[in-house]
Amino acid sequence: MKVLTITLFERLGLLLVIAFVMTRTPGFRSLLYRELNMRMAIVHATVFGLFGIASTFAGVVMEDERFIIDHLVWSVGENQFVVSLSLVAIVIAGLLGGPVVGLGAGMIAGAHLLFIGGIGALANGLVNPLTGLFAGLMARFFSQERVISPFNALFIGMFPPVLHMMFLLILHPRATESIFIVDTIGLPLVLSNSLAIAIFTAMIGIVLREEENEAAASTRRALAIAEEALPFLKNDSQLEMAEGIASLLYERLGIAAVSVTSVAEILAHKGIGNHHRPGDPIRTTISRRAIATKTMLVAYTKAEIQCNHLDCPLEAAIIIPILEGNDAIYLIKLYFKKRQHIGPVELTLAKGLGQLISKQLIPITANKLKIHIRDAELRNLQAQINPHFLFNTLHLIASLFRENPDKARHITIQLAKYMRFNIKLTAKSLVRLEKESEHVEAYITIIQERFRGRFEIVFNVNEELLDISLPPSTLQPLVENSVQHGLANVLRDGIVEIFMEEQDDTVYFSVCDNGIGFSEETLKRVKKTPLTMRQDGGTGIYNVNQRLITLLGESSGLNIENLEGGGSKVSFRIPNKVSKIKEVVS
Repeated sequence: MKVLTITLFERLGLLLVIAFVMTRTPGFRSLLYRELNMRMAIVHATVFGLFGIASTFAGVVMEDERFIIDHLVWSVGENQFVVSLSLVAIVIAGLLGGPVVGLGAGMIAGAHLLFIGGIGALANGLVNPLTGLFAGLMARFFSQERVISPFNALFIGMFPPVLHMMFLLILHPRATESIFIVDTIGLPLVLSNSLAIAIFTAMIGIVLREEENEAAASTRRALAIAEEALPFLKNDSQLEMAEGIASLLYERLGIAAVSVTSVAEILAHKGIGNHHRPGDPIRTTISRRAIATKTMLVAYTKAEIQCNHLDCPLEAAIIIPILEGNDAIYLIKLYFKKRQHIGPVELTLAKGLGQLISKQLIPITANKLKIHIRDAELRNLQAQINPHFLFNTLHLIASLFRENPDKARHITIQLAKYMRFNIKLTAKSLVRLEKESEHVEAYITIIQERFRGRFEIVFNVNEELLDISLPPSTLQPLVENSVQHGLANVLRDGIVEIFMEEQDDTVYFSVCDNGIGFSEETLKRVKKTPLTMRQDGGTGIYNVNQRLITLLGESSGLNIENLEGGGSKVSFRIPNKVSKIKEVVS
């Protein structure tokens, strides 16, 4: 018994090494993740059935009280009994592939045992398919577990040898002989089978952990590369963006070559194969299919790459579509010298890069859209202000040239300052308060000359705050609203006061007037929708409010109220650290 036990463990150890090599094959993954169709089930049943036959060849022949262990088991005499190791392979097939794979593998291994004959051939033939079916059903019972634990597998592995011994006792006609065989081989067979199955399930756990670690490493690497790619993705120049992405990926991935293309042509290429030139049109079928299906595809041959250059050193490629919304707008092509260089790690990394870069485009596109909307609003503001204000001021200047040429020249200079600022409105998101104040002062100079004697505009500039920043043309529309609407019916003693001061971590601004104020209906609507009626203040207040909220947040929105003594006040707050933002007109 000692010799048999040692021999069984030695040969099972060799079989486990072979099984471990099998776990490294690509097809084995479908078993681990239980992604089997009928075709794959038949393939795996055949593979494990042949593995079971090989396990029988590695078994031990028992004749009377001696064991023949010095050669492979090709055939068995009528007075010999084969101690087969096939049950280990069949249990593994059932645990990984389920009842179909287990039963199929068991039938193949059992048929082989029936064919070679010997004592207990019928018991050997029956126990294999039943064991495969039993193991498959147990796998369904433990279906919540990704892989059955070695402890559970240890107990599952005890059942097939016991079932085998039971069949031998029942089906063998010579009871004395069958009892002797069971007494001799029962314990070694139970120990060796159960431990081998437990060890194999532990090996599967190791394989899964390795895959998880590789996937985690690929994910971390993809995240790092995607973060480095962000500045290039923000580039407005498509060619510069592609050049930056291609250089980054070529440097970080260390592969043969990288191309970045649009849906029509190559934008950039780095690495070997310089005949893939920027500007060349996309010709390959697999590239067009990747664009159409919006899925990552792999070319494993030169024929799939379809390169017209006879000496092209690139043999394989991963084609990654980069999506914007529901459309593929770019392709990233990772080229390799040999198809063997494309493994699970490379595929996982490529898939992660495609997803991360596509997701990064979403906020970038949204931000660009927001900028375009902002510029459109500012251009709309220019269109509203410039013609109306310009024609009235030119008329004023023409009148002044006859009675006060010096004043006319002064007003002309202020108009030039005012118009120059308006032209720069769309250049930046924020301007320094110093520039905004100059804009307001130019407007005040012009408007007070136009309405001389009707009202006074008091502008209290705090010189300590001149370096802070705020959205362009914020104060002037509020002052214009007070003049055009608040003081529209005031013929004298009108006043508009512009006030600013630092309060905690904000800067407070207010524009007050002693005019007619706002109607209740206007107060409800003025910040929510542009009002087109002249008496309601037009769109100026609405536009200012939208720009403040868009650029600085809800807390910077306008606060509009009527004053108890008459008139109105429009106020807002901005963070006093906005001055640190670099996008400022100097």
